[in-house]
Amino acid sequence: MVSSTSMSTPTTPALRVDLSGQTALVTGAARGLGWTISEALIGCGARVYMLGPREPGSLPHGASWISADVSSEDEVVAAFQRLDKLDILVNNAGIAGPSAPIIEISREEFDETLAINLTGAFLCAREAARMMMRAGRGRIINISSIAGVRAYSLRTPYSASKWGMIGLTRSLATELGQYNIQVNAICPGAVEGERMETVIAKRAAASGQSEDVVRAMFAGQAALKRFVRPTDISDMVLFLASAAGENITGQALEVSAGAIL
Repeated sequence: MVSSTSMSTPTTPALRVDLSGQTALVTGAARGLGWTISEALIGCGARVYMLGPREPGSLPHGASWISADVSSEDEVVAAFQRLDKLDILVNNAGIAGPSAPIIEISREEFDETLAINLTGAFLCAREAARMMMRAGRGRIINISSIAGVRAYSLRTPYSASKWGMIGLTRSLATELGQYNIQVNAICPGAVEGERMETVIAKRAAASGQSEDVVRAMFAGQAALKRFVRPTDISDMVLFLASAAGENITGQALEVSAGAIL
């Protein structure tokens, strides 16, 4: 029996590091992974700016909000101009894109997925690099996906964007290393939460299978036969942002419960 909920789901990260005095920007922060990552960074002492197109009704204590669409160059440039310093960028903004056979996916759907997931990461990384190069240090952490290192049928635009994110990561790591800037990608597997439930529902509809069958399929692709928790991802962000991660760069680190397919 495989399950997405076969383990406890902590509401706080397991890892504790000292990020006092550091400023972080998290994109796609209004909910889901972005929200969890923001809370984790705040809990470790960082000053956190949360970025997204629409401000939520409330924010974690100590966070500031910046409204911006990451696919808009003008809005991204304006957002970064609001920062007096930046130590940590977490490129988390992304959309799931369509779940359908390639012959049913429109050019508009493909373009929209890459504009937010990949072009948005490029624009934010470019502006972050300008600030970090002047400071002589920084961390850029890109949230890719297991779909960026594996084949992912029925999700062509999403997979293409996440593969591209890893290429962006490795290229920037090489280019920016001389400025003491580390650039890494985290590749989550299936993560518990609202986004994954939406993906399951769409894939079930596209494949003609039940949602229970699709959910079991996703969990069964992992060696541990389960989904990962949002806090598993935020813990990896904290590790890469901390002193413990200062000699890790250009890596695509899988947090996937051992995804094997």
